[in-house]
Amino acid sequence: MKAHNFLTFLTLYTLGVSAQQTSAVDFTHLRAEVTIDPLKQAVAGDLLFTFDVLTKTDSIFIDAQKMNFSEVFLNGEEVKYGNDEKRFWLTGKFSPAKEQQLSMRYTAEPKQTMYFIRTSPQEEAAEFQVWTQGQGKNTSHWLPSFDDPAEKLEFDIAYIYPSGKWIIGNGELEAHQERKDSLALWQFNMDKPMSSYLVAMAAGDFENETRYSKSGITMEFYFPPGLEVRVEPTYRHSEFLMDFFEEETGFAYPWNNYKQIPVQDFLYAGMENTGTTIFSDIFLIDSIGYNDQNYININAHELAHQWFGNLITAASPEDHWLQEGFATYYALLAEKEIFGDDYYYRKLFKTAEELKQLSDSGKGQALVGRNGSSLTYYQKGAWALHILNETIGKSAFDLGVKNYLEKYQFATASTAQFLAEMELASGKDLSAFEKNWLRQSAFQGTEALESLKKSPFIQKYLELAAAKPFPVSDKRNLLRNAFRFPVNDYLGQEAVLQLALEDPVEVADLYKKAFSSGNLFTRQAIAFSLQQIPPQLKSEYEGLLKDDSYLTREMALYNLWMNFPEDRMEYLNSLQGIEGLPDKNIETLWLALSLATAEVPAASKRRYFKKLSEYTAPYQKFQVREKAFGYLYQLNAFDENTIQNLQEATLHHNSRFRAFSRELLKKLQEQGLVSGQ
Repeated sequence: MKAHNFLTFLTLYTLGVSAQQTSAVDFTHLRAEVTIDPLKQAVAGDLLFTFDVLTKTDSIFIDAQKMNFSEVFLNGEEVKYGNDEKRFWLTGKFSPAKEQQLSMRYTAEPKQTMYFIRTSPQEEAAEFQVWTQGQGKNTSHWLPSFDDPAEKLEFDIAYIYPSGKWIIGNGELEAHQERKDSLALWQFNMDKPMSSYLVAMAAGDFENETRYSKSGITMEFYFPPGLEVRVEPTYRHSEFLMDFFEEETGFAYPWNNYKQIPVQDFLYAGMENTGTTIFSDIFLIDSIGYNDQNYININAHELAHQWFGNLITAASPEDHWLQEGFATYYALLAEKEIFGDDYYYRKLFKTAEELKQLSDSGKGQALVGRNGSSLTYYQKGAWALHILNETIGKSAFDLGVKNYLEKYQFATASTAQFLAEMELASGKDLSAFEKNWLRQSAFQGTEALESLKKSPFIQKYLELAAAKPFPVSDKRNLLRNAFRFPVNDYLGQEAVLQLALEDPVEVADLYKKAFSSGNLFTRQAIAFSLQQIPPQLKSEYEGLLKDDSYLTREMALYNLWMNFPEDRMEYLNSLQGIEGLPDKNIETLWLALSLATAEVPAASKRRYFKKLSEYTAPYQKFQVREKAFGYLYQLNAFDENTIQNLQEATLHHNSRFRAFSRELLKKLQEQGLVSGQ
C-alpha cells in the first residue's frame, strides 16, 4: 500500500497544495462510530486510525472537507493539530514506528457525497433515505479519509441512526442494537483493505432477500417495503453473475458478502462500493419493465468491479481503464452467456460505430491517459480486451488475468504491470497491441470490423444495413426475410427502421409481416418509428397497447391518440391505472393526454391535474418529476405550486435533472410566465 510523505505545515498553509504521495506513512485501519442526523443533515463521529511510520517525516495528513475536530490524541496523548477546508494534519518529528494510533472526534454537514433524500410530503416528520457516493475521491466530505485511491486500509464502521430503519454498510454486520434514545447502532466489520472512495452506507425503509452463490457467498438484495414483486425481475441472474465471475477470473470473490441497495435520486446508474453496490431505484422493475430497462448490465458491471477496481485499483489516473474497461468487458462476457452471441456482437458493433465516429471527428483519445471520456475508458477499454483475448487466445488471456489478480490483490497496478502478466502468460510480445489499442488516439476500425465479421449475425446485419439506401423495390425480399419466424431481435429492428423511410401505405404488407412476427423488439421499433398510422394498419397498431413493454405501450398510446381523435377515450380507458416503468412513463403521459382530451369531464381533469402536479414535488423521484414538469410545460399548465417545485429542482444534487430544471425555468421566464428574480 502507498501512503504519504507530507509537506511541512508552513508549506501546506502558504501554498495550499496537495501533499505528495510517497512511502513515509502507511494507514492500515480505521475504527469509527458515525452518528447520522437526517433532519439536521449532519454527521459526527469518533475515529481511531492505526498507521505505521515507515521513514522519518514531519507531518501526517488526512483528507477532511469542511470538518471540525476535537479531542485529538496520538498514542493516548493529546496533541496539537491543524485543519482547513480540505485536510487535517499533525506536524512534528515522526520516526519509524509500527501500530501508531490516532483518535479524534469530528463533526460535518456534508454538501455532497452523503445525500439526504426526503421521501415523504410531511415537512416536520419527513421520511428520509440517506446514501453515499464516493466517486473516486469524495468520501472525505463525510468521513475523514484519503482522497488518494492508492491509500488502502481496513474500515470497521459503526453507524448510529434513528431506530426503525435499515442501515447497510461495507462488510459483515456484527451487531445491531436498539438504544433507549430512539437511535440504533449498526456495527460493520471489514477484514480486507480498500480505497476510501469505496466506503459506503445507505439508510432508510428497506427489506431484503438473501440468496447464495455456488461457492457460498451471501448475497443480500434490498428493496422498499411492498415491492416484493419486483425482487425477482430486478435481481434476475444475480447468482449466475457471481458464479460466472468467480469461474471466468479464476479468483474467488474477495469480500465478506455482497449487498445491492436501490436508492432514490442516485447520481448515476450504480456504484461498486466494496461488497455494497448502491444503484438507482429506477431499475427496480417488474416483469414487464424487465423487457425495457433491466438491471442486468449494471448488475454485472458493478459486480465485476469487485475484482477490477476494488480488489486491484488503478495505480494512477492514466490507468483508469483497468477498472472501467475490465468491468465493461466482463459484464459483456456475462451478458453473452445470458442473451447470446448476437447480443454480444451487436453491442460491440454499436460501440465500434460510436468510437469510429469520435475518432474520425478528431476527438479520439488514447486509452492510457488522464481525463478520458466514458466512451474511451468503458467502451474502448472493453474493445481492447476483446482484441487482446483474440490475439493471445482465451487460455492465455484467462491465465494472465488470474495471475494479475493474484499478484496485485488488495493493492494497485499499472497498465505496464498488467501487460507484463499477459506477455508472461501468452509468451507473445504485446508492444504492437499496446501501441495500437492503448496508446493510439485513433480507433482501430479496420481491425475491429474484421473481428466483428467472425460473427454470422454481424455478416447478416451488415448485409441488411447495406441495403438501406436502396429503394424498397430492390430489397423487398430481404426485408421480408428479416421478418420471417423466428425473427432476430436486431435484424427485425433494422428492417423496421428501413420501412420507416418509405410511405407506410406502399409497404403496408411488410408492416403487417412485422406486426405478426410476434417479436417484442421488432414491434417496439414500429411503435417508435411509425408515427403517421395509415388506416389499414390501425388494428395491428392498436395491438401494441397490450405488448409486454411499457415503452411500446407509451409510444402506441401517444401515436394512436394523435392519429385517431375519435377513439381517444377508448385508448385512454385501455391503459388507465397502469403506472409503467418506475419513472411512471405511462401514467404521466396518460394524465397529460387526459387533460388534453375534450371528452374527459371537468371534474376528472381537476383530479388529473392535481395528480400530475403532485408528481413535481421534491419528495418524488427526479425522473418522475422531470416527466411531470415536461408535460405541464406542453400543456401550458404551470401554477404557483408547480413553479415553486421547479425552482426547488434547479438546486437538485443530480446534475442532469438540475440542468433540465434550469433550462425549463429559463423558458418560462422568457415567456413571461415566471419572474426572472
